[in-house]
Amino acid sequence: MMLGARWVPFLSLVVFGATQSPGATDPAQAFSDLKVYSAEGTPWRVPIEDWAGARRRVQSDPRWTDWLGRERRSVDEWMAKRKDRVSWVCGWYHDFVSPQDASRLTWTPAVPGEDVAFLTSPSDPHVAITAKIMGGWVFEFRTRHADMIQRAARLYRLTGDRRYAEWAAAQLDFYADHYLEWQPQRKDQEARLFWQTLDEASTGIKYADSVRLLEEYVGPVRKQGWWNKFFLPEAGVLSRGFQSIHNIANWHRCAVAQFALVFHDEALWRQAIDGKFGVRDQIARGITADYIWYEQSFHYNEFVVEALLTLFTEAGLCGRSRELAHEMVVGENLMLSPLYLRFPNGLLPNPADGTGIETAPHLPFLADASRIFPTTLGLAAVAARYDWNTLVDPPQPSPRPAILPEVKSQSLAASKMAILKEGPWQVFFHYGQLTSSHSQAEALNFSATFGSVDVTHDPGTVGYGSPFHKEYYTRGLNHNVPLIGGQGEVPPKPGRLLEFSAETARVSAAQPDYGPNAAAERTLAIEGGRLVDTAKIQTKDGSVQELGLSLHVQGTVRLPAVFQPTNAFAESRPASFTYWQGVTSANFRDRASFDVDYGAVTLRVTFSVPGEFTVWHGSTPDVPPARREGFYIETHAATSTFTTVFAPISGT
Repeated sequence: MMLGARWVPFLSLVVFGATQSPGATDPAQAFSDLKVYSAEGTPWRVPIEDWAGARRRVQSDPRWTDWLGRERRSVDEWMAKRKDRVSWVCGWYHDFVSPQDASRLTWTPAVPGEDVAFLTSPSDPHVAITAKIMGGWVFEFRTRHADMIQRAARLYRLTGDRRYAEWAAAQLDFYADHYLEWQPQRKDQEARLFWQTLDEASTGIKYADSVRLLEEYVGPVRKQGWWNKFFLPEAGVLSRGFQSIHNIANWHRCAVAQFALVFHDEALWRQAIDGKFGVRDQIARGITADYIWYEQSFHYNEFVVEALLTLFTEAGLCGRSRELAHEMVVGENLMLSPLYLRFPNGLLPNPADGTGIETAPHLPFLADASRIFPTTLGLAAVAARYDWNTLVDPPQPSPRPAILPEVKSQSLAASKMAILKEGPWQVFFHYGQLTSSHSQAEALNFSATFGSVDVTHDPGTVGYGSPFHKEYYTRGLNHNVPLIGGQGEVPPKPGRLLEFSAETARVSAAQPDYGPNAAAERTLAIEGGRLVDTAKIQTKDGSVQELGLSLHVQGTVRLPAVFQPTNAFAESRPASFTYWQGVTSANFRDRASFDVDYGAVTLRVTFSVPGEFTVWHGSTPDVPPARREGFYIETHAATSTFTTVFAPISGT
């Protein structure tokens, strides 16, 4: 995912970049139970490239010899069989999904329409090749091709085999010669080689590193040609684009900074690092006081760190680590903060629109990061790894055992989140947003576990190009939230924390502007071994409306016989309601109770709603291709309170 020396925020929508963190006022000391410090006391290190030592290792150590053989065969096969084409129009990663269920398609290097007549996914055996899907295939090809260019350049530096250098250089010649022939596909971006500038930035980093590795082979004239025809115009695109605090903007600035290092352009370096929306600005204003990326998705937490690691590595190899010391400290905290929010089953909460569900600890990522951010977990994970990073920069063993930190109740007020932990229950509450970017209609959403049992989770979303993303996964019905007219909150809404108590395991938040005609609030509490959820929604003008609550469970509901099939669930409702299957319904007054089986554990889920209400039950989309079970409860009123109690049945 990333690279290969001594071991040497905002509090609200207004205040960015605060440096408070659990257990520490000095950001370098935050999360210190996981960090490995240098002799100088820094939690980061300066990377090295020891090519002479690498040559000795591949010659004297049979394990490294075998690894090198596999690496050469892989690159040799690609070099012999694969080449890019000017005629290929690159698309979007998020479009390479099945139209049937939005599951990710299986990529192979076989060219669609030439080598194969159709594509497949794990749940869809025959997917027609459309222009959009072909564009997604080209994206994957070009991304892998960039990897191969970098790997070939490394093989040249390691073995001296000029065949690798010439092939890698020829690919850079190709992109330099044809870069301006590809026309931008989007009016809002100037990307040429890819559909979006993010992908030009992420692959551009690999191209730039390849230039550094090939510099002695190609000489100054050929290198200058790459700069004039390829890197300089691309740097202009990336510098102009995304003038904002954003995960993509961070990738842009990190890429341009590395172009500047490799091509020795000091002015460009200063612009990318110190300019408005430069790297320092991204870190100062994009990371909350809780060390959460302000777009809120933990996927983007990691994605931002991934970009930073490429920069910190290149800067270190160029002798400029000290210039970024503060940014490295804060960046490492961004990497580590989700570990303190993980559920007992290893899943992370899933606010905002990340695809799928992250796990913690994400050991491969921590291992990748250990070259810059040595941690006990990362060093343990990387110890037996054979790759380019560990070949040229062998890791030291961890000075102490890797122990996962304890998760406790905590309020992350700067990030509009909270954790409740009491007995077997753990609850994550997401009550507001800080930006519209990557937000979903999920303010006041919660996820919960009972011991290691996944009671209810947020499945995230699917490929952004799929209608499943726009019509279902980002909508209120996909979340555990109150609804009005079938709609959830209109993001972004920061909301207001009303109460938080770690001692009584209780949190409450309000959304006074939940929608154009709605205000809502929710209280979650762990009381006497039960999880009690109280959600209130009301119309601002006092009019009677369809007020509802959606709840999804990861267990199997013992549905009473009173429930009858219905074909009218989606009638006169938002498009999200069409994604439920096998819907049944029943009418109740004041109270309805259901037993939900989670393997060896059974929870009794009781809904209390004043007066008459209807409960719908159905099969709902989960992380594709999986599905789960969902409830939708609705009443007609100007204001209503939905109380849900989750209680373990005695003996489970």
